[in-house]
Amino acid sequence: MDAEHEVPDRGTAGDAGAAGAEGGADQGGDGGADQGADGGADQGADGGAGSGGPRQVARVILLDPADRILLLHGFEPADPGRDWWFTPGGGLEPGESREQAALRELAEETGITDVELGPVLWHRYCAFPFDGRRWEQDEWYFLARTRQTETVLGGLTELERRSVTGTRWWTSEELSAAHETVYPTRLAELFRKLLDEGPPGAPVVLAPEIV
Repeated sequence: MDAEHEVPDRGTAGDAGAAGAEGGADQGGDGGADQGADGGADQGADGGAGSGGPRQVARVILLDPADRILLLHGFEPADPGRDWWFTPGGGLEPGESREQAALRELAEETGITDVELGPVLWHRYCAFPFDGRRWEQDEWYFLARTRQTETVLGGLTELERRSVTGTRWWTSEELSAAHETVYPTRLAELFRKLLDEGPPGAPVVLAPEIV
């Protein structure tokens, strides 16, 4: 989990539930800080501005048998009052596929290894500041299911340990009614659509979010 900080996509869960779909491009951007990556700490060496391209990131929309989604709670290390919820995931390591990265990051950040990885749901580009640096990310969101609901934050990087406080399983209703910041910003709406209609036939490109 390369010393990163996955800043989530900015926006409140309530905003996410209220926002409407944009034709074929569901906006699930970072609203400003892709703080959904690794708890605000998953930014890796390849994600900094001027690195020659956006950091390649795999994220997981993990559902349990009750159709709840797992989110991590993160914050800006220099300003703990700026906090948010975001999806598990992080940057690819050398030679790693997106699928491999998704499963590795999930295990490191949550301790969950009993996972059935499904299709890619969404693609998203985001750029945001975090921990005194600027990050650009090309994110793929995978659907996954698990029967394992207990989480353990045992594999966090040093930065993640300074910026991630815990996890929570959310129902669609709870996420839509929440007032906390959630990334991607339209996650509540996207999650509800996923439960109602199932995975899209092809990955949906979310609107870019640049902060």
